[in-house]
Amino acid sequence: MDVLTLARFQFALTIMFHYIFPVLSIGLGVIMVIVETLYVKTGKLSYLQASQFWTKIFALTFAMGVATGIVMEFEFGTNWATYSRYVGDIFGSALAAEGIFAFFLESGFLAVVLFGWNRVGKKMHLFSTWMVCLGAHFSAVWIVVANSWMQTPTGFHIVGEGLNARAEVTSFWEMVLNPSSVIRLSHVILGCWLAGAFLVVSVAAYYMLKKRHLAFARKSMQIGFIVAFISCILQLITGDQSGRIVAKYQPSKLAALEALYKTESAVPLTIFAVVNGKEEKLEHAIQIPKLLSFLSFGSTDAEIKGLDQIPKEDWPNVPVLFNVYRLMLFMWGLMFSLTLIGFYLLYRNRIEGHPWVLRVMAFSAIFPQLGNQAGWFCAESGRYPWIVYGLLRISDGLSKAVTANQVLTSIIMFSAVYLILFFLFIYLLNEKIKHGPEEGERDSSTPYHDLHNLVKSSSLNLNTEEK
Repeated sequence: MDVLTLARFQFALTIMFHYIFPVLSIGLGVIMVIVETLYVKTGKLSYLQASQFWTKIFALTFAMGVATGIVMEFEFGTNWATYSRYVGDIFGSALAAEGIFAFFLESGFLAVVLFGWNRVGKKMHLFSTWMVCLGAHFSAVWIVVANSWMQTPTGFHIVGEGLNARAEVTSFWEMVLNPSSVIRLSHVILGCWLAGAFLVVSVAAYYMLKKRHLAFARKSMQIGFIVAFISCILQLITGDQSGRIVAKYQPSKLAALEALYKTESAVPLTIFAVVNGKEEKLEHAIQIPKLLSFLSFGSTDAEIKGLDQIPKEDWPNVPVLFNVYRLMLFMWGLMFSLTLIGFYLLYRNRIEGHPWVLRVMAFSAIFPQLGNQAGWFCAESGRYPWIVYGLLRISDGLSKAVTANQVLTSIIMFSAVYLILFFLFIYLLNEKIKHGPEEGERDSSTPYHDLHNLVKSSSLNLNTEEK
């Protein structure tokens, strides 16, 4: 394998592994805010238990996200030095903003959230939880802005020539508010909310199957499904808008995602098909007439550019993109269907009488992860051969000094380390879930600074289930 292929594979490995954890942090941050706000408003112990429990899970995902994210910043300098030089002004400003406005905000208040239960007032603790959640979202803002600029670059001019050329910011806000940044950010954030919501649903379903912590499980599942329902509806809207942006600014990506080999008008939307890459056609296709043209440009007769207008050597892997894109759509449909079923069974108070549904829910934490990973794969691989769309090719962004053996050695090392980290994460997550929320009772007259010891007390022997 050549150095370019290895470098691309290594970056895909590191970013896809890292992306497991920030989406959980952002989604769980929303759950933490909702649950602790309900606790401060109502004073009910069940919300306090849920808040403390999900805070522990959040801390684990946050730590893993930090540990795996640092690697990619070094990778820009080792494998992609030419690219880093080219976009240094753009990425530098965005990453600096992330450090100032996001990381320090999130990590600073996280100390209060984790260790301040019996040291600060409940309103101050709630404020800290809000700040942690806001910091996690700010982190996504600047990363997505930087990535969106690579998809639809604006607010810059090119300085220098050849290998010394670089993009220099001419308008910071035009760079930030590039044509795809706002809608892509909305779509990404909603994917994060789904990841957090279905992790909550998954854990709640596990407790119901084990008949443990049932009151906690019911409340957590209700909140999880509410967040999931809202996110699914908004995902449908932002997904539609994102598709229109792709059709307007990245027609080659749309053609690859839909395996549209020839330029056509009144193009149908393909629900399912087998892509015949050799003969460049779709087989056994299930399609809705004219719908793709309508969704892309608002007209059923609109023309959509096909791959025939692009040099064949610049085509991405069309069959893979076509199928991965439909995996993303299938995950959305699965999550939305499961949310509706969950709402119905909870409303009828019959959820615990359907163990097969609970088993599906127990595994549902993987659904948004698959959807998010598939979405990012399509966004990144779909713009091949460009690393900055229309400006810098992937092959031109590679470091000139790095060798294939060096990259291969680092891939092996990173794979071993990441495997260890992943098993450590699963082990710690499993231990926290098996332990469950702390049991106990607390009424509204109990001082907030005494609640930590009170929740841990096992001598009260009160009926938590009824509470």
